[in-house]
Amino acid sequence: MIKLQYGRMLEDGLDGGLDGERGISRARLADLARRFAGVQGEVRTRRAEGGYGFYELVDQPHAVKEIRAFAEGMGQAHDHVLVLGIGGSALGTKAILNALRPPGWNELDDEGREFFPRLTVLENIDPVSVAAALRRIDPRRVLVNVISKSGGTAETMAQYLVVRQWLEAQLGDAASRHIVFTTDPARGALREVAARDGIATLDVPPAVGGRFSVLSPVGLLPAALVGVDIVALLEGAKRAVRRAESDDLLKNPAALHAALLWAADTWHGARIHVVMPYSDRLREFAEWYRQLWAESLGKRLDRRGELINAGPTPVAAIGATDQHSQVQLFMEGPYDKAITFIDVGEPEEDVPIPERPDLPADLAYLPGHTLGDLLRAEREATSAALARMGRMSMTLRLPRLTAATFGELLMHFQIATGYAGVWYNVDPFDQPGVELGKRLTFAALGRPGFSGERLAPPPAGDET
Repeated sequence: MIKLQYGRMLEDGLDGGLDGERGISRARLADLARRFAGVQGEVRTRRAEGGYGFYELVDQPHAVKEIRAFAEGMGQAHDHVLVLGIGGSALGTKAILNALRPPGWNELDDEGREFFPRLTVLENIDPVSVAAALRRIDPRRVLVNVISKSGGTAETMAQYLVVRQWLEAQLGDAASRHIVFTTDPARGALREVAARDGIATLDVPPAVGGRFSVLSPVGLLPAALVGVDIVALLEGAKRAVRRAESDDLLKNPAALHAALLWAADTWHGARIHVVMPYSDRLREFAEWYRQLWAESLGKRLDRRGELINAGPTPVAAIGATDQHSQVQLFMEGPYDKAITFIDVGEPEEDVPIPERPDLPADLAYLPGHTLGDLLRAEREATSAALARMGRMSMTLRLPRLTAATFGELLMHFQIATGYAGVWYNVDPFDQPGVELGKRLTFAALGRPGFSGERLAPPPAGDET
């Protein structure tokens, strides 16, 4: 079970907290707890009205059965999975692979991967990256998972057209047997193509948006194909949902996390929210968090339609690597950051630091410890040093990094985002700013129905 340690968000934190001058006061923490009743009530009302659909993903036995059957059947016929998607259709899959499969997965031989396939995610339309991926993958042994809820995502559909031609050049009419679509259950271009060409499909639940879809077939199918225990993943997520039922803010970790970050932003100007796991295996998770927090909370208008141009800026960092880059800014720069450290507990394996007879005296403190000991010491020292400088932080502690705890971590952040939407009074499930860019792209490429949109050139002369 995940634990949230938040004393170092408070001006008089009890676990080596701040300097007594900065941070959230105990009185204001009590105020947040009183106000939480209204926040919790609003979330429950919106859930009852069909919003917050990602909560329901913890109970999807039909989808799990379908995914496992596919993975154990058609999935076993391939030694490479190629995922085509962007944003929420890609970041979650990368986070799961990074967290729950051995490092360097695609570099391992068949035995090292326990004969599960390699996995490549094409999340961009950079032609150099796409061409390189298609050169190194054998089309005869690949399963292509095209992920687009709408079936009309320009980048993903462009990838699909390129990859479909690549498959057909080698496989002819058999190409369609190497493709599976994850898309809306009833609508969109991919549904039309699937019906016409007999392509296998999995459903994205209509009530679940892309950046909240990692625990839907969007993320579960690729996870199952590479041997991740998706049942354990969902069991962990269910634990986060159960804990979010508490009406006591201090016993509801996802709600408390959201409330403290909102308070740090609104009351103390900490508008930059850093997630800093001390594990390379959570590097892609931090990238997934960036989209979730930014796209959900960065909004021009509030729920009343009033102009606010609000939203915190998420930053991804990795310990201990970023102690030698970003932490200098966190420590001595503006007081505009609140940091969430993530501690994954005991590593699955550790590496002892060996003794050497010729070791200089200045390095004698290292032997007798392990790399894991050093990493833990660096995380705690960084947190304590930030607190001494009056910088707010909290720590999410996982007992170990497993499918269950990672599922809980994913759902924890999704639930926290939903609560934060209420605190900020914005809709955390739309993305109107992204839609404008899409419309201008469609117009520039001549898509029918978008000819009225004008893509203005940059001002003449402003170039050097």
